[in-house]
Amino acid sequence: MQTNFTAEQLADPHVAESEKILRKCVHCGFCTATCPTFTLLGDELDSPRGRIYMIKDMLENGRPADEQIVRHVDRCLSCLSCMTTCPSGVNYMHLVDHARAHIEQTWRRPLADRMIRAMLAAVLPYPGRFRLALLGAYMGRPLAGAFKALGGPFAKLGAMLSLAPAKAPGRGRYEAPGNFQPQAGARKGRVALLNGCAQPVLAPSINDATIRLLTRAGYEVVLPKGEGCCGALVHHMGREDDALANARRNVDVWMREADGEGLDAILITASGCGTTIKDYGFMLRNDPAYAERAAKVSGLAKDITEFLTGLDLGTPVRPGGLTIAYHSACSMQHGQKITRQPKDLLKAAGFTVKDVPEGHLCCGSAGTYNILQPEIATRLRDRKVANIRKTKPDLVATGNIGCMTQIGTGIDIPVVHTAELLDWAYGGPCPEALEEKAQAAVR
Repeated sequence: MQTNFTAEQLADPHVAESEKILRKCVHCGFCTATCPTFTLLGDELDSPRGRIYMIKDMLENGRPADEQIVRHVDRCLSCLSCMTTCPSGVNYMHLVDHARAHIEQTWRRPLADRMIRAMLAAVLPYPGRFRLALLGAYMGRPLAGAFKALGGPFAKLGAMLSLAPAKAPGRGRYEAPGNFQPQAGARKGRVALLNGCAQPVLAPSINDATIRLLTRAGYEVVLPKGEGCCGALVHHMGREDDALANARRNVDVWMREADGEGLDAILITASGCGTTIKDYGFMLRNDPAYAERAAKVSGLAKDITEFLTGLDLGTPVRPGGLTIAYHSACSMQHGQKITRQPKDLLKAAGFTVKDVPEGHLCCGSAGTYNILQPEIATRLRDRKVANIRKTKPDLVATGNIGCMTQIGTGIDIPVVHTAELLDWAYGGPCPEALEEKAQAAVR
C-alpha cells in the first residue's frame, strides 16, 4: 500500500510503525474471508481491509477520529484471525492498537459510553473491586433481560448482568502471593504464574489446578507480590497510559524474581493475557528504562500448555472416555500461534478431542467486547455454540477465562479450562463442572 506521510509525521515512532505496517498491505482481501464482523455484517468497513483504509486516511491526514471510524474500529474484536490469514505479514494488531489510542485521544464519546468504559477500566483490572461488583451483579442478574429490552446503553448493562456468574464466586486456595514447593523429589525448576485480575475472581480453580500440576511435576511456583493486571483490558480500550503502567509494574515484579532466584518461565493461564505479555517488548520499545527488561519478560512468557508440553506429567490416573470439543481462543491460535499443544496434552491425558467447525471464528468474548458490543457478541456466541453442538461433546475445553464465560452463557454443556482437565487426569480433584460427567464415566 502506498503511503504519503510527511517527515514530521514519521518522527512520531507510533506513526512510523503504523506506516511500516500499512505499506505491507497489498489489498488482497484474504482477511475478509476469516473476519468475524465481515462474516456477520457483510460491510467492507467492518473488515480488516476496510478498517486499514480508514486508519490510513485518519493517520495520514493527521485528523481526529470521527463517528464512522469509531463505529467500525469499535466493532473490531481484535481476534487477529486476519493476521493468521494474511500472506503479507501485516501486523494488524499493532495498527488497530495505535488507532484505538488515537481515538481515545481525539474523539469524545457520548456520556453513557464514557461512563461504562470508565467503570470497566476502574473495576475489572482490580480483583477486590471486581469481586464486590460481582456480588452486586449477582443480585441484579434477574433484571438483565429488562435492561436489554431498553436498548442503548442499558443493553450494555444488561449484558454485564448476564455475564455474572449464577452463584457468588469463592476464593482460590493459592490466591495470595507466595512460593509453592515441589510436592516430591528434587526441584526441577522455578516459574512465576500470573495470578491475573478477572480470572482469580471468576474461576480461582484454574490457577489452583495449575499450581498442583506444576508442583507434582517438580517445579517451584511463585506468585510474586505486587503483580497485577497485565493491561490487556485497558489496552484494547485505547487507554495506552494505563496499559503501559500495568506493563511496567509487572516487568519490575517479574524481573526482580528473574534477577533474584531466577525464573525458567512466566506462565499464563489466560491466553488473552498471554498475547499482551508476549507483546510487552513491543509496547515498551520506546522506553529506555524498560525496553530491554520488557523484552526479557516477553521472552520468558509462555502459555501453560506450551510449558507443560515439554514436561513428563506421568501416567493418567483418572478414567478417560470423555469427548471434548476443544475451543481454541483467538488469542491462543491467532495471537500466540498455539494450536497443537493443548489438544496433544488432552489426548495424551486420555480424552477424545474434536475440533469445532469454524474454529477460526471468535466466540464474541474479546475482553470487554461482549459488554460494549453485546448484539454482535451474542450472534457470534450463538454461532459458536451451534458449531460446538455439532461435535456432540461431553464438555468444552478452552484456555481463556473470557471464552469460558462467554460460551458458558449460551450452552448447557460444561466448559472447563484445559489446565483443570489435565490436573484431574493426573491426580487432582475433579473440576466442579465435571462432577456429574465424571461419575457417569466411572459407571
